[in-house]
Amino acid sequence: MKAPSGHALLLDRGNLKRRKRVNRVIEVTSTIAALLAVAVLLIVVGSVLLKGLGALSLHFLTTPTGLFGDTSGGISNAIVGSAIMVGLAAVMAIPVGLLVAIYTTEFASPRFGHAVRFVLDILNGVPTIITGIFVFGLMVEGNKQSGFAASVALAIIMLPIVARTAQEVLTLVPANLKEAAHALGIAHWRSTVRITIPTAAGGLLTGALLAVARVAGETAPLILLSSIYGQGVLTEPGEALASIPIFIFQSSESPSPDAHTQAWAAALVLIAFVLVLNVVARAFYARSRKRMGA
Repeated sequence: MKAPSGHALLLDRGNLKRRKRVNRVIEVTSTIAALLAVAVLLIVVGSVLLKGLGALSLHFLTTPTGLFGDTSGGISNAIVGSAIMVGLAAVMAIPVGLLVAIYTTEFASPRFGHAVRFVLDILNGVPTIITGIFVFGLMVEGNKQSGFAASVALAIIMLPIVARTAQEVLTLVPANLKEAAHALGIAHWRSTVRITIPTAAGGLLTGALLAVARVAGETAPLILLSSIYGQGVLTEPGEALASIPIFIFQSSESPSPDAHTQAWAAALVLIAFVLVLNVVARAFYARSRKRMGA
């Protein structure tokens, strides 16, 4: 006697219909959740655009901030200060994060690599204000605020993002490339430098750009480390530097409606910067995935 097929058993038990219903419910629920997320993003971006576009001008972008309460200035000093602090943080965090990822993925034992990943995940979950307090006690207490101290805090925030993203990207490199290199007698370190890293270069760059976008809008550490700054465009990291997040915070606390409009305009500039970085990062990531898939 011929045994019933698996499909027939599913039909007899009603499992196939039930699975289709559950699958349909999950699809509808996921679609609604995605639409809600996109709707919230559109509402936020639309609100910032409508409220800040009126104050956005060449004068606003090229003029330094005036005295507190003076809304005749702009954010040129904040743009320069943010660029310096984020740039210094990137110089400190990205090389270290990439080296940590390469070592734990390619050379370290699985047990040690798992421990490092666990520590990085914990560090990534630490509230940024805690990082700011730590750096404040380490570098600012008893001295003065500085852009360099703020850069150190931002670098600490960036480090686990860069390292964890790089680890995930390196694991996507096809194993047959590494096996072919080993079969040819190429040393492991040389195959890592000549094959693994170039293959994953797009993804590594993506992680670095996403980390930069992540810290560009950080406010909590900067309040403690670089919020009391002088007038004009300052470029010395040893002094407190202006920044776009601090400008937004201070302008939003002002009773002047014009200052509130400037805060919206500065937020629009920050969103545009983060959006550009994310688009560039996605482009590099797609290129890297295509290259590794090929």
